[in-house]
Formats: sequence, C-alpha cells, structure tokens
Amino acid sequence: MKKLSAIACGVLLAGIAQSASAQDKPAAATPLVNEDVGVPVFPYDITDRPYTVLGEVKAGVRKATVFSKSPSQKKIYAELWERAQKLGADAVIKASYGDAHVSAFSWGKANATGVAIKFLPRDGTTSAGAAPASR
Repeated sequence: MKKLSAIACGVLLAGIAQSASAQDKPAAATPLVNEDVGVPVFPYDITDRPYTVLGEVKAGVRKATVFSKSPSQKKIYAELWERAQKLGADAVIKASYGDAHVSAFSWGKANATGVAIKFLPRDGTTSAGAAPASR
C-alpha cells in the first residue's frame, strides 16, 4: 500500500511540475489558416502583415478517370500548400486555378498558381538579408 501511495504522489508531483513549466513558456503565435480549406492558401493578398515573396508556386491536380469529379478547391489548395512548404513558406497568396481540362495524358487536370510568402517580424526587419516585397 505504501508503494502505491508513493507512486501516486510521484505522478501527481510530476504533473504539477509539468503544468507549471508549461505556463512559463510564451504563447506561440497562432498560424494563419484559411478555415474554408484548412491550409494557409488564400485567393487574395494579405495586407495586415509584412512579408517577403519566396516565389511562384504551380500545381496541377488530375482526375483519376473520366468519370471522376473535377478536383475540389480543397485538394487544389492542399497541393499548392505542399509545394510552398518545400520553399519554406508561411502562406500562399493570390492563389488561382481553372477548370479541369482533358489533355493527351490526363482525363482532366486543373492547373493552379499562387505566390509563396514568408512573414517578417512585425517591426519590418528582414531575416537573412532578404528584401521586403513591394505591394
């Protein structure tokens, strides 16, 4: 019985210490996410935060068969975001895509483009000597 109560006390003290150290940490910045699609890809420009442009991202999403539905906005934006992450982007702005079209190699493909961006600190300073984007 003494062993069980000693173990319970140890677990309780460890939990209290962990919660106290979690309160000491500063709150992380909330990530920017397009709630409609669940990824940080937006069809418009972001004007409330400074950023630098990393480059243009392009993606093509194909239909599996002639009978499949055209790719959804969610799927297209997820593909753009996947490619932007490889550039180290925080978000994609000015995202656009067209209707799926049949080609020689696909039953239907929707092409999408966007601009990958990295947010700057609020004071406007750049990291690693990058110049802020002009809007």
